[in-house]
Amino acid sequence: MSKFPSTKPILTITVQMKSLRLLFERNSSPAKTTSSSSKFKRPKLSSVSNGSDSSQSSSSQDPLQTHFSSLIKSSETTLQLRQIHAQILRRHLSSSANLTTLLISVSSSLKSIPYALSIFNDSHHKSLFLFNALIRGLTENSHFQSSVSHFLLMLRHRSVAGLGLRFLGLILHGRIIKSGVEFDSFVRVSLVEMYVKLEEMGFALQVFDESPERNKSESILLWNVLINGCCKVGDLEKAMELFEAMPERNIGSWNSFINGLMKNGDLNKAMQLFDEMKEKDVVSWTTIVNGLSQNGDHQKALSMFFKMLEVGLRPNDLTLVSALSACAKIGALEAGVRIHNYFVENGLRLNKATAAALVDMYAKCGNILSASKVFEVTKEKDIRTWSVMIWGWATHGFYGQAIRCFKKMMFSGIKPDAVVFLALLTACSHSGQVDLGLNFFDSMRFDYSIEPTMKHYTLVVDLLGRAGRLDEAMKFIQRMPISPDFVAWGALFCACRAHKNIKMAELVSEKLLQLEPKHPGSYVFLSNVYAAVGRWEDVERVRISGWSYIEVNGQVHSFVAGDHDHKRAREIYLKLEEIVSGAREQGYMPETGWVLHNIEEEEKEDALGSHSEKLALAFALMNTPPGTTIRIVKNLRVCGDCHSLMKCASKMSQREIILRDIKRFHHFKYGVCSCGDYW
Repeated sequence: MSKFPSTKPILTITVQMKSLRLLFERNSSPAKTTSSSSKFKRPKLSSVSNGSDSSQSSSSQDPLQTHFSSLIKSSETTLQLRQIHAQILRRHLSSSANLTTLLISVSSSLKSIPYALSIFNDSHHKSLFLFNALIRGLTENSHFQSSVSHFLLMLRHRSVAGLGLRFLGLILHGRIIKSGVEFDSFVRVSLVEMYVKLEEMGFALQVFDESPERNKSESILLWNVLINGCCKVGDLEKAMELFEAMPERNIGSWNSFINGLMKNGDLNKAMQLFDEMKEKDVVSWTTIVNGLSQNGDHQKALSMFFKMLEVGLRPNDLTLVSALSACAKIGALEAGVRIHNYFVENGLRLNKATAAALVDMYAKCGNILSASKVFEVTKEKDIRTWSVMIWGWATHGFYGQAIRCFKKMMFSGIKPDAVVFLALLTACSHSGQVDLGLNFFDSMRFDYSIEPTMKHYTLVVDLLGRAGRLDEAMKFIQRMPISPDFVAWGALFCACRAHKNIKMAELVSEKLLQLEPKHPGSYVFLSNVYAAVGRWEDVERVRISGWSYIEVNGQVHSFVAGDHDHKRAREIYLKLEEIVSGAREQGYMPETGWVLHNIEEEEKEDALGSHSEKLALAFALMNTPPGTTIRIVKNLRVCGDCHSLMKCASKMSQREIILRDIKRFHHFKYGVCSCGDYW
């Protein structure tokens, strides 16, 4: 059974026509004023046009525009209208939304639809008024296919909520019914797509159910659109029912349903259907690669990507971006290099999307210099390209390079956005540049009018806290204009713990215990809080397992804390004992304070020895040649004990060890970490 509510017969829409048409006409006639007693209020321009229609509100005060408005309204032929339009263009008034809307309305009333369409297509700022004027003109001139197409285009350009677009859709449907063309194949598909985009699945299903069998048997697209809509709202049962009932399927049918399954997290069913496909195109493979990566199965995503290359299909930009994203998530540098080589060998030009993905991959896989090289040779740079490069420098601890990159971006004429400021605050936080970070925070608000998000506020708390300015951090968090969440208080708690301010830590812990964590990393804070107050049962309840990834000889291996399932587990633990023994000779002592269990001191040392990053380190030292750089990705913040051991291991092995945790990169070399122990 479908979970959609039942709806009234679709023909009842015509009964609503009279009242709903009032809204349509008011939205289509910006020159008219709306009385306060009207049932339907006209949307504010700022809510529908992002400020692009400011000329519309001010046109009444411009004598020239008022004059042209009168001329347009008095036009009796298309020739007169074209002459007036030419004068508007000569006087550079074509950006006036009011005049453009009037031109479309009057040309439609003169039955000159091609001219109305040309005016619309030439307009750079397509407001709600412009769309409504055109759709109304198309509908009144019986161009129903075009009216539905432009309505769908409007839905892609505008937010559905709060603009009365559901009502406008019903009006359009009513006009189609009244004209008797509702069973046209194209119109039928467009109506279903319209209701899918409006998320009115009850109406979409009803239009489908009331469609003649001829429409259903001849139009595969009708089925595909409806299946996509069911998946969009999470009704996989109904989607499966429709998929199995299809009289005929094409590749689009399979791709659409598989994509819906992926978006709803049903990976097994999606893979099953993919395997059943007799013919697969680039969209099929891209859907699988992207879906697996989006659902966290990055290794499988990469495996499918390289299988796609083996069968001879050429990936598109989305396939490449999805595969590079999977590499970035698990630190699969060798796989990322293979994809980069594919670019070079096949003469693929880097565009904005692929360049940003490639820079991001190298940065997140620990090779910041390669990221920088790709960035420098990229000719087309947008805000995304610049932001990933600044983020890369920031997370690797290269504060100076991050700032220089930011300055270059400014000189290129690109204005920073909220994401860029997150990267800058991160760079300042990791390098102890407190005053500079505070300046960036103020500049974001006052110079660029960017409203800080919770992430920005949390980074400022972290910035002050790391530097030991705990009182300032507490005052800042108390004066925030938005209620601080679990992560914001958690940043302050970590700072209190690092600087051994027990009194403030207790106060902050009370705040933390009142809040629910929103993501896995937050449970680390909560575990620390519970451990600090001796609530060991609660520690076990919220504690999550740490895991680490490491790529060796092109194969990604994963380890979890206390892992004994690996086929070479015995050798790994023996190697780890060897590392710890050598480190002790250099003065290393296990820091048992990082263990959150209520156990004896000797057992705490054993618990520390099974942290996932240490197991990954041992495995890498066993299976890579001397001098090879070791790259490890960890899902949690590295603990102080593992940090100390990594420093010793880098000195003993004469290797660089690059560890990426949830916060930043640590480059260990010759017994020293790039973070300067400021982390």
